[in-house]
This record gives sequence, C-alpha cells and structure tokens, in this order.
Amino acid sequence: MMHLVTGGSGSGKSAYAEQQVLEAGDAPRYYIATMMPYGEEGRRRVEKHRRMRREKHFETIECYMNLKQVQVPPGSTVLLECLSNLTANELYDPAGAKEETVKAVLDGIRSLRSQAGTLILVSNEIFSDGVPYDDSMLQYLSYLGRINREAAALADRVTEVVYGIPVPIKREAAAGKGETI
Repeated sequence: MMHLVTGGSGSGKSAYAEQQVLEAGDAPRYYIATMMPYGEEGRRRVEKHRRMRREKHFETIECYMNLKQVQVPPGSTVLLECLSNLTANELYDPAGAKEETVKAVLDGIRSLRSQAGTLILVSNEIFSDGVPYDDSMLQYLSYLGRINREAAALADRVTEVVYGIPVPIKREAAAGKGETI
C-alpha cells in the first residue's frame, strides 16, 4: 500500500503521516529523512527528530539523493519525509541528478514501493502562493509538481492535510485501485 500525504507548511501533514505509520501495524518501521542538516542548528534539529522517532520505534535512514539505492526489508513500513527536500537536493546539489531529477525520484519511489509493505510519502503543497519566481525556482516547482502527480497516480491513497484536518483525495477501492473522491 502506498499513501501520498501532502499539505502546506505547518498543516499537520507530518504528524498525520507518522500516525498512519503507527496504525499500519507492527512491521519494522523506517523513516527516510531527506533534509540535509546545515549548520549547528540544523544538526540539533535532526538529532531531536531522531530521538522522537526512536520512541516510535523508527529506524532512521538518511537519504539526501539517489533514493533508488535505499534497501528496506520486505513488508516493512516506510515513511519518506519529504519529496520536496529530495527534489531540491537532486536538482541543486552538485552531486544530484539535475535535469534527471524527476526520473531519479520516481525510480526511487518505485523501488521502495516494491520492497515495503506500506510506503507513506510526504510532500509539500507549495504551488498556490501567487509569488513570482525566478527560472530556477520555476524549474523546481515544475519538477516537484510532476513528481507529486506521478506519485499520486501510483498511490493507493492520497490525503491533503489542511489545518490539521486530513482530507482524502484518493482512497483504496475494493479492487486495489485507487478511487478518486
């Protein structure tokens, strides 16, 4: 089962996604962290989050790029946080996939989906603020939009979290195909 969770900054999407993992059962839990820690404050934040996840029995896998390389035990529960950071890392980091970012991220998602029993992806809703952007940011938005669309198509469930309220967009149908609501 694959579930895409999206929402704006501070919407509660991460807490909702973690709760979905906890409700998925007792399979081994893996948290794929994609945020690169910058500076001392960034490293402290990452360590704080690692401690919080440990209490929920997550094993953390740091993966800033090349998601396809990640291996998890068959049937495990995986939370990837988040596609937005992963996309930025692949696009902007000198070692990243650059113009192959969409393919690299989607190949990684497909690889994880084939391994995990439950895969929950978190992404950001950053497309409706109406602010003018430079070409580099427009390219990032285009790539993330394509990744989110493809991930939603692959997913059995899609939920947007708005003000802490999960709004189902697509849910599992009886035949295993996602049903758009």
